[in-house]
Amino acid sequence: MKKRQLILEDGTVFNGTAFGSDQATTGEIVFNTGMTGYQEILSDPSYFGQIVTLTYPLIGNYGINSDDFESIQPSIQALVVKEACAAPSNFRKQHTIDSFLKFHEIPGIEGIDTRKLTKIIRKQGAMKARLTEAAETRKTDAAWEAISLPNDQVQRMSTTKPYVVPGRGKRIVVMDFGMKHGILRELAARDCHITVVPWHYSPEQILHLNPDGVMLTNGPGDPKDVETAIKTIRELISQVPIFGICLGHQLIALAAGANTEKLKFGHRGSNHPVKDLKTGKTYLTSQNHGYTVTKESLSSTELELMQVALNDGTVEGIQHTKYPVMSVQYHPEAAPGPEDTRHLFDEFLDMTEQTTQPSSKGEATYA
Repeated sequence: MKKRQLILEDGTVFNGTAFGSDQATTGEIVFNTGMTGYQEILSDPSYFGQIVTLTYPLIGNYGINSDDFESIQPSIQALVVKEACAAPSNFRKQHTIDSFLKFHEIPGIEGIDTRKLTKIIRKQGAMKARLTEAAETRKTDAAWEAISLPNDQVQRMSTTKPYVVPGRGKRIVVMDFGMKHGILRELAARDCHITVVPWHYSPEQILHLNPDGVMLTNGPGDPKDVETAIKTIRELISQVPIFGICLGHQLIALAAGANTEKLKFGHRGSNHPVKDLKTGKTYLTSQNHGYTVTKESLSSTELELMQVALNDGTVEGIQHTKYPVMSVQYHPEAAPGPEDTRHLFDEFLDMTEQTTQPSSKGEATYA
């Protein structure tokens, strides 16, 4: 078995065994606490450029199949696990996690203490890390500082050309910032006529498609790096009903004048409790994000706080007080995770019923 090491920016070194691709790589190291759903995690575009640590001790025991992908091409930089199952058992299994990562040229390391690693990330925060052969020595502080992480993740993950998923229901334009396929599945299940457009589509191009509503998807990176989309959303808020998920939620907040900031280690897992302030209900949610909307910044906007995370009190849901615009930080389409909040897709479609004709000022009016 080939030896491999994981070197953290703070100087910590973990020695383990290689699986997947043989190449060395550098990225931001994060952790996900989900007990299942590793295939969806591997193929979630929001992990682009990140070295993902899975805290559950055995990963790969039901193999890789052709049905559970959230994108065609996996986006993670590398995978860190306690144990990678070499002999999975499941009737849908087509590949092992090792052969899957090899095919897509993604390196992995197993045999390390992922509990210790997670505690370091929780204490120190998400940081740069390098996965490499065992002989490589730790980089100097100056060398780490010289390593720059990407800030064009959305541009890399978004579709380059628009395409249609036909349906006979509501006409929904989906702005793709690094979309999980689960969002399309939920809209298609409601017979929506879906047009997926690139992240940089202009308000004029979107409105030309005569949408009943606009969906803003999840995606990787810092929302402030997507200035073009923020400007577009700012113009669309008064024109058409909008539903934002994850990065889309953060972009709505920025477009409306609120602020975002980076969390110390983010929210990544499939059992994060969220409380709805209007109903008092608590939902278990699937989450994957490193940034959050700052609660205090909402007071100077026309956005209303609707949901909060019970673990740390961060913003999980907002709604515009004047226009039919809402967003959530978590993933109502799940995949992986609980399906407690799939009803939000129905609420979004209900919002599209409120639209009337644009006024003389160019703004839509709503019942």
